Amino acid sequence: MENLVTLVPLIPIVPLLTFAIIVVFTRRNNKLSSYLAVAAIFISFLISMVIVFNAVAGMPHFAEEPAVHLTLLRIPTGATTLDIGVQIDPLTVALLFMVPTVCLMIFIYSIGYMEGDPRYSRFFAYICLFATGMLGLVVADNLLLLFISWEVMGLCSYLLIGFWFEKPEAMWAGLKAFITTRIGDVLLMLGMVILYSQTGALRFETVFEGVEHLAQTNPNLMFITALLVFGGAVGKSAQFPLHVWLPDAMEGPTPVSALIHAATMVAAGVFLVARMMPIFVVLAGMPALAWVAAIGAITAFFASTIAIAQDDIKRVLAYSTISQLGYMIMCLGIGGFVAAVFHLITHAFFKALLFLGSGSVIHGVGTNDMMEMGGLRKKMPYTFWTFLVGMLALAGVPPLAGFWSKDEILAIAFVQNPVVWVMGTLAAFVTAFYMTRQVCLTFAGEPRNEDIHAHESPPVMYVPLIVLAVGAALLGLLGVPADFPVLGPLLGNNPFHHFLAQQFHHWDYVHLPHVGFNASVMLISVVMALAGIGLGYLIYGRKPLGAGQRDPLERMGVIWTLLRNKYYIDEIYRATIIRAAIGVADLFLSFDQGIIDGIVNLIGKLTERWSWVSGLFDTYVIDGIVNGVGRVTSAVGQELRYIQTGRVQNYMIMVVISLLLLVGVFLYM
Repeated sequence: MENLVTLVPLIPIVPLLTFAIIVVFTRRNNKLSSYLAVAAIFISFLISMVIVFNAVAGMPHFAEEPAVHLTLLRIPTGATTLDIGVQIDPLTVALLFMVPTVCLMIFIYSIGYMEGDPRYSRFFAYICLFATGMLGLVVADNLLLLFISWEVMGLCSYLLIGFWFEKPEAMWAGLKAFITTRIGDVLLMLGMVILYSQTGALRFETVFEGVEHLAQTNPNLMFITALLVFGGAVGKSAQFPLHVWLPDAMEGPTPVSALIHAATMVAAGVFLVARMMPIFVVLAGMPALAWVAAIGAITAFFASTIAIAQDDIKRVLAYSTISQLGYMIMCLGIGGFVAAVFHLITHAFFKALLFLGSGSVIHGVGTNDMMEMGGLRKKMPYTFWTFLVGMLALAGVPPLAGFWSKDEILAIAFVQNPVVWVMGTLAAFVTAFYMTRQVCLTFAGEPRNEDIHAHESPPVMYVPLIVLAVGAALLGLLGVPADFPVLGPLLGNNPFHHFLAQQFHHWDYVHLPHVGFNASVMLISVVMALAGIGLGYLIYGRKPLGAGQRDPLERMGVIWTLLRNKYYIDEIYRATIIRAAIGVADLFLSFDQGIIDGIVNLIGKLTERWSWVSGLFDTYVIDGIVNGVGRVTSAVGQELRYIQTGRVQNYMIMVVISLLLLVGVFLYM
């Protein structure tokens, strides 16, 4: 492992260099730019797979030391130094399996999806930088490099969500994402400052050693610090109440949506909480984790209900992502570190599959509105069958990946917090329902718009769908509970759990629960998923909607209106926070214009008056003296010129008179 860690910096550096090459050299060559981008992420993928397979083969190494480090830079800070470097540990290895793989599929897909776009090369440059940010965050061994990578992703989200900036909606969506996530970023930065001031370090291992003492000496400060760090995750992973930016992010190109929702950006918030888990569990009673669980559970349920009433195929998936991220945050809040990371990985595959599938649909029909689709199953077979796999995985249907990861979360919630379990189970039912609604509205029945001539996407777009569908179907087998009948022992007794559970073995205060197979919870989970699918089929599949028909759920009246308008949260924010912010801004503007500008203008006028007085003084006094001396000198010169007669006798008389005067003065003295 010590030799392999030297390869780790190349994982983010290769796409970073490719970004620079495209920007400087190949921006006018679209094909070359796309091939360079795919080649770069493929190299990162290969290096990552080498590290993953060697790390899994050398798994006992992590029982001896928590991580293998490579220091890249030492920054002197007075009496100490900040070590900036990369590391290999179980969490890093798990994410190195997911991030480059999903990114590679999205990059390949983008070659076909973005074809013909006037800013084709720029798009591939941006997604290279985006991948650099997430890969840098995954391999960082310290908070400083993590935060730099975190901010790189924030910048790229702004550039890519607003990529089609000629559309006002895209421009405002990019700005909204940038500003909303900045709130979380400020909170995270404050948490980092406190951790550094109290522990004197930013390397994760050193911080985790220091927070145990901080929790004993100043538990209130430790609690606040944990909440500040969590605030960063709330912003990045679009958790309530900072979730409002993510649905609007659908204004960007669909590959961007897939990157944000699956492999980068929103996954970073969950990763942050997982990486910093010790600071949440170090306090007795773990009050910080209670807040994490509450926010996650609320987000998981309420976002899933909003998805029911959306007609935009991508916005349904956007609220689904918010809900699933809520699942992960909820799981971390009840101590389910391994289950949350497992769901993060499986979710990345089936959510990338669903987004790219929706992009294939949009590419084929030219609209995002599901009410104008229908009848696409026969016209787009590759897209339909792969999308169906992703939908069933998200709904939690066995034996697909989403079933195993979601069920592990619910099993832990059932033991740790029954209220959280109830909310998670209800969210699972709603998820199965709205995903069935989406599939039926998009693919079932007959086309509802005769002007739409759908066609299947080219192989460069549907082959990545097939690869992701395989992952969405099979990845869950890595996390089958060890005590699950037959399958558990057959599949290695939950190898994923055994590998990732080593992450915090070296910190005695970190005690994370592990719950085995629970037949009752699993049965309820399956029943709820099937019930949601069945209800969705009864309403939308048994008799698909025809052209011009309204959504049957509109009969819910006020509830439909509430869900359709996303609980009016955006409107509430505009009426309260945004209006208050604008009011404060107007107040400062008035102060600036009335007071500051008044003082500046007064000083300017006084200076102008002083300059006028100075001008008069200069003109009439200084210039008068100078001119007066000149005139006197001229007058004296005029008078003295008469002495110059040119006659020698006159000059002799002047000499004699001068000598007499000198003799007289001499005698007088």
